[in-house]
Amino acid sequence: MRLGVLVAATLLLAGCGSAPETKKAAAPPPPPPVRDDTSLLPEGGRTAVRVVPNHLLDKAVLPGGTIADYDDGGMKYQLFIIETDSAQDAAITLLDLKAALKDPSYIAWMGGYYGTDAGKPVYVFAKDHYLAGVTGLAEDLADPIARRLAQRLR
Repeated sequence: MRLGVLVAATLLLAGCGSAPETKKAAAPPPPPPVRDDTSLLPEGGRTAVRVVPNHLLDKAVLPGGTIADYDDGGMKYQLFIIETDSAQDAAITLLDLKAALKDPSYIAWMGGYYGTDAGKPVYVFAKDHYLAGVTGLAEDLADPIARRLAQRLR
């Protein structure tokens, strides 16, 4: 009888254990909401505008922002604006994008860079808490457009 009680007690205690907990991988937090900066982009020649929630220009180093397509007298290009929390964040994001560009050259009068990404020209600069730029145009054509865009940024 003692053996039966001992076996029953052993089986009972063995059944009381719980299965090991499986830890689920924590999902990355969603990107912060992106402000729609359409009002800061010029209207003339604009054919489309969209707010991208994350990875603007399909770059992992970039957060979301606003991008617009333009067709101005046969010149097709894009303007983009990324609003960051501070001027320091904009400067850091500028350097992150610079590292992702091929053959970036410094643009002293804008404090930005001109290079290529996947064969597409990119002119990018930081102003205050914004990172902004022009894609799709040679530097001499992008520069006056970038200057006008910079004037619109508060």
